[in-house]
Amino acid sequence: MTTRATRSPRRRTVVALAVVLVVLSAFVVRLVDIQVVNAREHVDDSEQFATGAKSTLYGARGDIVDDNGVVLASSTTLYDVQIDPMLAAQGAVQADAGGNAMTDADGKNIMTPWTDVAPKIAAITGQSAADVEKIVSDALAENSASRFAYVKRYVSTEEYRALAALKLPFLTFPLHPSRTYPDGAVAGNLIGFVGSDGDPLEGLESLQNSCLQATDGSLTYQRGADGVIIPGTEIEKPAVNGGTLKLTIDSDLQWFMQQLIAEETARYQADWGGIIVMEAKTGKIRALAETNTVDPNDPGASDPDNRGSRLLRVSYEPGSTFKPVTAATVIEQGGLTPTSTVETPDRIQFPNGAVINDSESHPTQNLTLTGGLVESSNVAMSQFGAQVPAETRYDYLKRFGVGDGTALNWSGEPTGEVRDASTWDNQTFYTTTFGQAFTVTPTQVTSLFQTIANGGVRMPAQLVESCTKPDGTVVTPTLPAPVQVIKPQTAAEVSQMLENVYAQGTLADDIKIPGYRLAVKTGTAQIPDGHGGYKDNLFMTSLAGYAPADDPQYVVLTLFNEPKTNTMSSANRSVFKKAMTQVLTHYRVMPSGSDTPLLPVTQ
Repeated sequence: MTTRATRSPRRRTVVALAVVLVVLSAFVVRLVDIQVVNAREHVDDSEQFATGAKSTLYGARGDIVDDNGVVLASSTTLYDVQIDPMLAAQGAVQADAGGNAMTDADGKNIMTPWTDVAPKIAAITGQSAADVEKIVSDALAENSASRFAYVKRYVSTEEYRALAALKLPFLTFPLHPSRTYPDGAVAGNLIGFVGSDGDPLEGLESLQNSCLQATDGSLTYQRGADGVIIPGTEIEKPAVNGGTLKLTIDSDLQWFMQQLIAEETARYQADWGGIIVMEAKTGKIRALAETNTVDPNDPGASDPDNRGSRLLRVSYEPGSTFKPVTAATVIEQGGLTPTSTVETPDRIQFPNGAVINDSESHPTQNLTLTGGLVESSNVAMSQFGAQVPAETRYDYLKRFGVGDGTALNWSGEPTGEVRDASTWDNQTFYTTTFGQAFTVTPTQVTSLFQTIANGGVRMPAQLVESCTKPDGTVVTPTLPAPVQVIKPQTAAEVSQMLENVYAQGTLADDIKIPGYRLAVKTGTAQIPDGHGGYKDNLFMTSLAGYAPADDPQYVVLTLFNEPKTNTMSSANRSVFKKAMTQVLTHYRVMPSGSDTPLLPVTQ
């Protein structure tokens, strides 16, 4: 029989068990909430309130490589030297040859005073012992429990290894990514450079930062009073490296062209010079060399004006290199042919009052359209061009890209300028036929010859081949579609006329490359003086052309700004011949299989 006395303990047991089960259930629910439902939130809280530090895990900035995969820019590692001032002030434990801590008779560690350790650090970092000691004393003066200060930033791997060999527990060495340029100044004006903080400052380093930039990660951890990381407290967010940027540039060819233009610029005492090599069928730039060229490893050693690319940031009146545009226009829209003629004195006054002069005095000639290019006659080309309405000539200049920039999208690159034909005055109506009253960039001049060489199809100028992302995805640049600027037949006729500029003009002996047919045109562009006129006897001289003319492969443009010892375009003959010869040799281009068909210059 159950009595009241026996029921009471049993009831208390049941109630106690129930209470325990309720409490246990509450703990289980809370545990699930912490570790499963709101795990991410609590991980974030743990990072925020960790007693240690949050170290940056740096991703490597992507490489820049040339068309053959040669590395032009790469990431290397530098190190920051960090010190724990509170631990450093206590000195360092002496160690035996085996690296074991040395103790005294009482079993206590034998310490080396901080004042004896600081000189060892300073000898490696290149600082004075007093400076190193002051870093610690200043940190402790500000905070007696200070656990962080920089001894030195951005030390080399060699310095890091020497410091690490000291085995000082109060020194840490977080790595810091840096940039190195193995080929120095080769393509320096194109590649650009980054600052000491890793920010891209110039050139492709800046323009293609979305491809090259790494995403840094982090390592959050807790540590004990002795500065040692507590095992199991590390929380890592991995870094993601940048992509690999592949250029169209051939670094070997680029190196040669840089040496060549430096020599020739000094020879003619020009302010600066440049060479562009473009593939005729693709628009890809294989070399873009200029003076002076920055070494991205040490940009501070270069004058600020020399740290960017002049070739990609200058615009000028092209002069005679744009006379082929007039020839193409009048063939297609004026019904003229390479043998059409005009009577050509050395000076002409048109009915509207405009006066045009040739660069040299000569007897009146009956020049053909071909002759107008061969003799580079302003008077002849202005008469031929006047047979087509101004609006039509303006349209052809726009077709060839004048005023629209290039597909390079370079920072600070001019678009070139040409005023609408409705605003042309009496003089401009004629001067636009021979490359004045509008401006272009060197790349646009190169593209003009590429278009003629490529059957009238203008390909977008290209410096970037691709970007390979860290996951292997290859991204190619979005480029404008090729444009059929003039008819293939027109391009063929103008190309043959440009061959005759070489074959029958004054260029042949100076730029002859045995076995190859050449198509070329010189230019001597006047330079504005900033006061509405032009500088006296100072010009932008150029020579552009392609080879082999019977099967065009490469376009070369050479340019001098204000050469002093020879102010005319003849200054460009030597550099053009050497540049084109190197291109044909470098790419093993087969010689021409025929001679240039000669066209009449006069009738």
